[in-house]
Amino acid sequence: MDETSDEPPTSAVLLDNCHFSQVIFNNVDKFYVPGGDITCYYILTQNIVPRGKDWVGIFRVGWKTTREYYTFMWAPLPSDARSDAAVQQQIQFKGLLCLSEAYYLPKDDEYYQFCYVDQDGVVRGASVPFQFRAETEDDILVVTTQGEVEEIELQNKNLHKENKDLKASCASLKKQNIDLQKELNKMQELQNSLESLRSNTEKLQLELNSLKKENKQLKELDDCREAELHQLKEQIQNVTSDKERLETRLKTALDHMDQLQSQVLNYEKEVENLSLMDRDKTEQLESLKEENRQLRAIGTQQKEENKELERCVEYLKGSKAELALSQQNHDLMKELEEQKRLFQILQAKKNEANEENQKRREDELLRHLAQAEEVSSFSVASRAQAPIPSPEVGGLLFGNPYCEAANLVSKPDTTGHEFVVSIRKCPMCDEVFPEDSETSQYEAHVQSYFLECPLCSETFEKSNKQVFDDHIFCHSLE
Repeated sequence: MDETSDEPPTSAVLLDNCHFSQVIFNNVDKFYVPGGDITCYYILTQNIVPRGKDWVGIFRVGWKTTREYYTFMWAPLPSDARSDAAVQQQIQFKGLLCLSEAYYLPKDDEYYQFCYVDQDGVVRGASVPFQFRAETEDDILVVTTQGEVEEIELQNKNLHKENKDLKASCASLKKQNIDLQKELNKMQELQNSLESLRSNTEKLQLELNSLKKENKQLKELDDCREAELHQLKEQIQNVTSDKERLETRLKTALDHMDQLQSQVLNYEKEVENLSLMDRDKTEQLESLKEENRQLRAIGTQQKEENKELERCVEYLKGSKAELALSQQNHDLMKELEEQKRLFQILQAKKNEANEENQKRREDELLRHLAQAEEVSSFSVASRAQAPIPSPEVGGLLFGNPYCEAANLVSKPDTTGHEFVVSIRKCPMCDEVFPEDSETSQYEAHVQSYFLECPLCSETFEKSNKQVFDDHIFCHSLE
């Protein structure tokens, strides 16, 4: 073998694990002259990716591992490494005279072959066998005697016998090699299992340590849980006592709610009666407004006639110097006096009608205010007495249409007379909503001061949130 400073990568891989079809050697001669240059031709197929540490070696036929090379050369990388097609390569072995000069020289009749080995030490291709021997001249005639022939035949017999013995020993060696290979595989398996057991032991040790830590943490958590359990038992006792107290309050509240429901039914009947009365009063008020409008129209007409009469008086004053018109002036003065007297009579009637309308409006307002005070006092008393108001009471609080009479104010019009404007007033914050505002806006404003039960739609004031929570808790007990 060559003694080089840069040894090629080899391995103990057997022939059964090699892939000889990935590199194909071609143009291999049967004989090469010892000491001459040898050019090796080979093809890299698509199944191999060449790398920088791949090499081509010369092996004696019958080699077992890649360590048994005689010499080697580094395999050059192809110029187009990205090509998917097969690539033709060549490499030249120079000065192989050493094969015939070293003490381990092969005999003339031994065969060799090229092998392509990758940088992992795996054989990827092998050539056909060839021999190293000197050139022979066919024109030389060799003359031998009969004794030499017999001696050669005897040598041949001895060689044949020796060859048979060698074949037998080779077979036994192969058998021993197979047995040793099996034992080696078993040893490798045992070594792998031993390493696996060692790694498992280390993992188990780590798991044991982690389990010890977890056990310690669980003990600490157990102590904490016991303390928390003691606190929870105390809390359960407190909750049980609170539950009994709330059940008592619930029973009282239910009794009180039954009473309030009966009262609400009575008040609803009264409210219906008030609604009918309010409708009648509204109709009367509309008729009075119509009469007032007619009287205003008459007063306007009388004012226009008075202006005409005043213009006539001024005209008559300017023509007093004319005697021919004095009689007409006298008649006109009488007519003017008559018109003034009629105007005074109409003015008095108008004043009386205005006074009567004013008294009627005041009486109506007093009645509506009294009714509204009764309804509002009922709603306030219901909120103060009942911690859990019924849905009917909540319905009266949200935009009660019969409480609008309490929100009537008087405003003067352009003629100096007062007329009634209806407004809505929030029962919670006293905010005023004009009549032209939307009812949904007013109801949404009032609704913002209440909480609604999602189970029975019962409403509660936000200020009584504890009552609302008790109500929800009562549902959870059902």
